[in-house]
Amino acid sequence: MTQTTTSDASPTAASATGPAAGTPLFGGPGGESPAEPRTDVVGRPLPDFAEPAPLASHGPARIVAMCNQKGGVGKTTTTINLGAALAEYGRRVLLVDFDPQGAASVGVGVNPHELDLSVYNLLMDRDVTFTDVLQTTAIEGLDVLPANIDLSAAEVQLVGEVARESVLARALRPALDDYDVILVDCQPSLGLLTVNALTAAHGVLIPLECEFFALRGVALLVETIEKVRDRLNPALEIDGILPTMYDARTLHSREVVARVHEAFGETLLHTIIGRTVKFPDASVAAEPITNYAPAHAGAAAYRQLARELVARGDTA
Repeated sequence: MTQTTTSDASPTAASATGPAAGTPLFGGPGGESPAEPRTDVVGRPLPDFAEPAPLASHGPARIVAMCNQKGGVGKTTTTINLGAALAEYGRRVLLVDFDPQGAASVGVGVNPHELDLSVYNLLMDRDVTFTDVLQTTAIEGLDVLPANIDLSAAEVQLVGEVARESVLARALRPALDDYDVILVDCQPSLGLLTVNALTAAHGVLIPLECEFFALRGVALLVETIEKVRDRLNPALEIDGILPTMYDARTLHSREVVARVHEAFGETLLHTIIGRTVKFPDASVAAEPITNYAPAHAGAAAYRQLARELVARGDTA
C-alpha cells in the first residue's frame, strides 16, 4: 500500500476547475491575494486548522479504523504518517498493524520476519497480553502492535470463535487508558479481520485514491460500515473520506474529488494527499515522512490532516 509514482507532482492546481492558481493543495501559504479566502480543491472555504492544544492527561483512546477494500490507496501510508503527525502534537498514538503483509510494521522500523509475538498471538492466545506484543518506535509517543503473515491464519481460525467479530475490541481494551488515538491499519478486504476492526472502532477513515475504479468501491464499503453499525457497533461513524495520490495536473483527479463531494458532502475532508515520490522513499527508509522529509509538502499535508481531525473531534 505504498504510494508510488514516477515524478513529484506540483502541489498546486493548474485549472479553473480546481482551486485558483496559487491556492495550496495542502493548505499552506499560497500566492493569492490576502483578501481572497482560501479554498480547497472543490471550492469550499479552507478553515485555518490551529495547532492542537497540549493535553493535560492521556486517554481514553479513540479507535480509528483505516479502511478500504481496494489495495494501494494509501491506507498504510496514512496510518503511519497520521500517527506520526499526531505524536508530534503531543498525542500518545498506537498503531495496530492489522494486515498480514505487515507493511505498517515495516514502515515504523519493525521487521515482521523477526517477531516472536505479533497481533495474531494477541488475538488467538489468551495467555499473551497487550504488553507482550507492544513495541516502541523511534518516534516519541508512537507505539505499534506489529503483524506478519501469521495474521492471515486468524481469519480462518476466528470463524469458530464465540463473538468472533469482537476479538480485536477485547484485545485492545487494556490499551484504551494509555493512548489518545489508536489507528488500525486494515487489510484490503471486507473479511472477518476488517469486520473486527470496524467492531472495535469509534470511527472509520477512508483513504480514497483519486482514480475512477477506486471511487466505485466506496459505496460497497459504506454499505459494509452501515451493516456493522446496525448489527455490531452502533457507535461507529465515518470520520471522513481522504483523497490520496491526487495529481493537480490531471482533470481526472479533480473530477474524482468533485464526484466524492457530490455523493458524500462534508464527509469529504478538506485535506488532500498529493502524489509524490517522497512517500515510497520514506517507506524504504522505514520512517514517517514527517521525520524523513519534515519540510516536504507531503509532511505538511499529514500535519494538516492531524489538525483537521482534532478540530472535527475525530481524534483527541
